[in-house]
Amino acid sequence: MKRAYAGERRSHAVDRDERGHAPVATGYGTYVGGFAAVVLAGGAARRMGGADKPTLTVAGQSMLTRVLAAVHDADPRIVVGRVPPDLPVHVHSTSEQPPGGGPVAATAAGLALVPEEVTFTALLAADLPLLTGEAIDVLRLTVESAPMQGAVYRDAEGRRQMLCGVWRTTALREAVGRLSEERADLHGASVRELMENLRVAEVAWRRPGPPPWFDCDTDEDLRTAEEWAR
Repeated sequence: MKRAYAGERRSHAVDRDERGHAPVATGYGTYVGGFAAVVLAGGAARRMGGADKPTLTVAGQSMLTRVLAAVHDADPRIVVGRVPPDLPVHVHSTSEQPPGGGPVAATAAGLALVPEEVTFTALLAADLPLLTGEAIDVLRLTVESAPMQGAVYRDAEGRRQMLCGVWRTTALREAVGRLSEERADLHGASVRELMENLRVAEVAWRRPGPPPWFDCDTDEDLRTAEEWAR
């Protein structure tokens, strides 16, 4: 598989916006206000025998490293969960409280480290070894160009891949705030609950190659990802 990352494109001279922030230039468009990434690296991986799933390798790289490479132009890149000491890139790290509180609690913890002025935030699972910078760019362009609050991939069965998306940061924060008011706490809350009131664009992957939303929940999934990646 040929990997495509946003940083493989030419840089462009750009003007700054009224707040002094330089737009992020990519092959698909210009995104004013900044771009962050929150990668959820927790979870018990029960169907994989309790393995530390983000550290499992595909084509010689951990799944977490591969996801972070797809958002290498994000600033900051935030990992919610354990960060391996040998992770080859710099990230900010945090954890939901209490640990094991689920994806919504982890999302809230990650968003707490995203600066207020950042316009777009990718919210990603750490077990997406086939994710690419091109796939992230498609989501970012969709969010900016449509009156939507987020964009996620839709799989072949029509299911939204909610942890493979890009969101307007303010909308994501507001969704966390609303759910916090409705529940005693965020422990155990589902991503579907979090996103149910947001306007979400569903994106189908129509390019050659494996689907970027493919996640690895089982050993068989991991073997499939390895075959595709090679």
